[in-house]
Amino acid sequence: MTNSFSDFYESLLELVKSFEKKNTMLKIEEDLESNIISIFGENITSISRAKNGIEAVAELAYTTAEHHPYWALLYHCTQISKSSLEKWNDDFTKDELDEIEWSIDELKHTCKKLKEQLKND
Repeated sequence: MTNSFSDFYESLLELVKSFEKKNTMLKIEEDLESNIISIFGENITSISRAKNGIEAVAELAYTTAEHHPYWALLYHCTQISKSSLEKWNDDFTKDELDEIEWSIDELKHTCKKLKEQLKND
């Protein structure tokens, strides 16, 4: 049996080419080894791409069990990144900066715990 995902990708490329002939520009990024294909429209911005990507990271952070030793690192970095992207063209409020500062403190605390675990091993 042939690799159906690779077959799908090849068919998708043909479909994209047919739309390019109609002046609809699409950008495809693929990681066939991981079975991932991303399709971006011609008007996508760097910020919207970054927001989309951080949502995937956030999903992992939200679904990873809190007992995983790296959970807090992933979660707090993701929260800071999401806030930064949401406010890219605006100013932060004091409350938002306080929340970021709290996440930074949590990151420092987690790093300290991880270093202590290294000493104990």
